[in-house]
Amino acid sequence: MRIYKVGGAVRDRLLGKPVTDIDWVVVGATTEEMLAKGFRPVGADFPVFLHPKSGEEYALARTERKSGRGYGGFTFHASPEVTLEEDLIRRDLTINAMAEDDQQNLTDPYHGQRDLKDRLLRHVSPAFAEDPLRVLRVARFAARYAGLGFTVAPETLELMRQLSDSGELQALTPERSWKEISRALMEDQPQVFIEVLRACGALKVLMPEVDALFGVPQPPAHHPEIDTGAHTLSVLQQAALHKQPLTVRWACLLHDLGKGLTPEAEWPRHIAHEFKGLKLIKAVNERFKVPRDCAELALLVGEYHTHGHRALELKPSTLLELLQSFDVYRRPQRFEEFIAACEMDARGRTGFEQRSYPQADYLRGAATAARNVAVQPLLEQGFKGPELGEAIKRERLKALKAYKEAASA
Repeated sequence: MRIYKVGGAVRDRLLGKPVTDIDWVVVGATTEEMLAKGFRPVGADFPVFLHPKSGEEYALARTERKSGRGYGGFTFHASPEVTLEEDLIRRDLTINAMAEDDQQNLTDPYHGQRDLKDRLLRHVSPAFAEDPLRVLRVARFAARYAGLGFTVAPETLELMRQLSDSGELQALTPERSWKEISRALMEDQPQVFIEVLRACGALKVLMPEVDALFGVPQPPAHHPEIDTGAHTLSVLQQAALHKQPLTVRWACLLHDLGKGLTPEAEWPRHIAHEFKGLKLIKAVNERFKVPRDCAELALLVGEYHTHGHRALELKPSTLLELLQSFDVYRRPQRFEEFIAACEMDARGRTGFEQRSYPQADYLRGAATAARNVAVQPLLEQGFKGPELGEAIKRERLKALKAYKEAASA
């Protein structure tokens, strides 16, 4: 029985990056031997065990063969005869197909160390094209390591293009796709994830609504970058630079989908794109079974982001409607995330990256003014039921009028 550290732990150590998760592969062992040593089995697809003390995962060396469509369409074979090299060749990228023993002796049959040096994301073998999930994984690694100068090898991008054209991407489950998408959006340069998907044709398959934004112009006075797709990537980049959570990053990606529906005759203006985009945002949310917090914020940002930009011009009544739409009284965090998405949108324009966004503090102040309206005095005046609701609304409107006047003074 020989045990090796494999995959990301080896890759990140060689890159000088922190190692968080460690994967182990066991060569020359049987399931019975693992159980005898106290390892606990997990999963039914292939032999993976939890270490009796550390709880880390140890997998028996295995080979795999394509047997159906999609991510799960594989037959695995694990036995003591499977070599380390045979286990490593089934992995996606050469930089993930290295192993080391307890003395840090490196096993690198597919030249992963060379590709680390050359900053290349390169597939291990032609079997790469058998797993459509790898299109998303490679794009995610590109987003993670773009800051170190990594790019996708041309021959790997070509295989990703073939996968995108094959129809195999449609075989991915929403859950698996969302897991990769959400992880990619939380990388340091999530815009690179979208760029790579677009370069290999996967974006138009997975998110045609986002792909449609490229080549659509906007008014240069407000958007010096002009192209709506380029703007969307910049907004996503700003969200990452400002360490925004996944909810905000997802909303940033989808906020302008309505502009993809504008007829060319109306370019570069996009009248009512906020409302036109809602059905598209909803479709993308449903396609990937997006978690509720991300899905709700994306819809709200899509509908109201221009309200955010015009916050200082809004009438008190419109401001109140905006606050009501977000339920700022019970869900203040969601409104804070909306403000963040609006600010990222404003900064995601060429030359506006460092521009201040006074709308943010103005909206926060408005929410505070509305929340500070006391309900108890109204109860003491005898208001109840629907009448109480109307009375609260009147008082909040009064508070917002006073707030706006004070802010304008």
